Amino acid sequence: MTPRSWLFIPADSDKKLGKSDETGADALIFDLEDSVAPDRKGLARDMLRAHLAARPPGARKAAFYVRINPLDDAALADLAAVMPAAPDGIMLPKTLGAGCVARLSLYLDAFEAAHGLPAGQTRIIPVATETPRGALTLAGFADTPLPRLVALTWGAEDLSTALGASTNLGADGGWALVYRMARANVLLAARAAGVAAIDTLYVDFRDDAGLRLSCRAAAAEGFDGRIAIHPAQVAGINDSFAPSEADIAHARRIIAAFDAVPGAGTVGLDGRMIDIPHLKQARAVLARHAAITART
Repeated sequence: MTPRSWLFIPADSDKKLGKSDETGADALIFDLEDSVAPDRKGLARDMLRAHLAARPPGARKAAFYVRINPLDDAALADLAAVMPAAPDGIMLPKTLGAGCVARLSLYLDAFEAAHGLPAGQTRIIPVATETPRGALTLAGFADTPLPRLVALTWGAEDLSTALGASTNLGADGGWALVYRMARANVLLAARAAGVAAIDTLYVDFRDDAGLRLSCRAAAAEGFDGRIAIHPAQVAGINDSFAPSEADIAHARRIIAAFDAVPGAGTVGLDGRMIDIPHLKQARAVLARHAAITART
């Protein structure tokens, strides 16, 4: 199942690492990048290596991802520290395009071989819009074979810094145009590449109602999950990216309508004509519901 909630955990915080197992998040992103001060990077690596080693694959309540530093910064030092403990995946920041993921994949090939890990097991999710070049090269993910790629996500803060913008918001309080474009293109690129699309964070972790409204809108657009910056956001994200009871009931009615007319390409339901794309969508809703039910 594609994780719905992706919760950031600073890797240099004993308190937050200690509480991470009980957050209820589908995926935990242990952060060695922006949430860790430069003079604490080494300490964070040591703390995270010990934390992961105490929770080997098969004993984890969530998927374990590590956000490393950019490839041309301290990425290799980060990987050398955490790969012996077999994280489930790596989040790659400041991505310039599909070539960065291909480069990281080669590094992972070597680390997996060195530590006796199954080849190809470590997945990759790049933050694909933190640089102007990355935002302009998203189509490359659909054109480049990247077996480790599991999802694409996007970010607005680093992009606004790179653009020299004073804000990433419009007059209405929503994303300004360039960030709406980046977000939409990440969704399109993810679908073209056949991977999940993960929406960026919702800044106000105290605003549960606003978070849920925003997440439901993102789910309706086609996003599969969302990044969380506080444990208080996990439940709202998980609920919003799971099919509702109404969604499940409607999907079952669509499938039943087609089952009643074997071989039909279109059927009528509630005064509307529905066709094969609706049937595929209904099956996807029930498959996601089954996967979530099995996990919980």
